[in-house]
Amino acid sequence: MKVQTTPFRELLSQQGLRVTPQRMAILEAVHKIGNHPTADQITDFVRKAHPNIASGTVYHVLDTLVQHQLVKRVTTDRDVMRYDGIMESHHHLYCLECNDIQDYIDEELNALLQDYFKSKKIEGFEIKEFVLEIKGTFNKCKNQ
Repeated sequence: MKVQTTPFRELLSQQGLRVTPQRMAILEAVHKIGNHPTADQITDFVRKAHPNIASGTVYHVLDTLVQHQLVKRVTTDRDVMRYDGIMESHHHLYCLECNDIQDYIDEELNALLQDYFKSKKIEGFEIKEFVLEIKGTFNKCKNQ
């Protein structure tokens, strides 16, 4: 898992957000938990240090972090909302057996997609980002 090298306090400040203990803890949780945690997993993690934090606060802060492009939402086939702290261009390997999501970074694939869609010129549509969800089964899940 790739963790941001810029301190979380600085990331919040750069986006014009007030630095609060809740925002710091939740942003840190997304990065430390890894594997695209759910809001419930983030809440459980944060409650270890901040036992009185409300679930509603976690959801509100996550919405704010998404709006300010500090985390991304990732929806699975099972309609589970998960969060990703890696903002750089990457794709996801999604295991159909265990519901695990792993990041997949491939600059050659990104260039191929950009070149392909540049030549296709979809009328009336401007592409902002490519995110592939590559579905399959991890080797660890095949024999279970």
